[in-house]
Amino acid sequence: PAQLVESGDVSLQAGGSLRLSCRPSRDAYSLNCLGWFRQTPGKEREGVAASASDGTTNYARSVKDRFTISKDNDKNTLYLQMNKQEPEDTAYYYCAADRAIPPFGCTVVSDRYLSYWGQGTQVTVSS
Repeated sequence: PAQLVESGDVSLQAGGSLRLSCRPSRDAYSLNCLGWFRQTPGKEREGVAASASDGTTNYARSVKDRFTISKDNDKNTLYLQMNKQEPEDTAYYYCAADRAIPPFGCTVVSDRYLSYWGQGTQVTVSS
């Protein structure tokens, strides 16, 4: 399994913007489902954004219109652009990917079907 490497931990003020990155540590191909997930202690893991190879995207309602998932094919890097950050966005963020599209599509609830995962990035948003 390919390892996904994420950018480092970061802190910012509410209302600010941040871009996380995720790249494979070695060659990978045919990754048809890409996503970002986050988790805080005592809470279930939450999907925030997902992107399928056909160009469709899926966002959690809490981040829709603020977050954007994108892929730079030349750099082979996945990004999560986060705008208008809120304290509620504080979490440990993971990128994930898989070659297969899950049975019900590539969505923010597809995490159990994804085999490649990043090491995680702590994002702290202060008010």
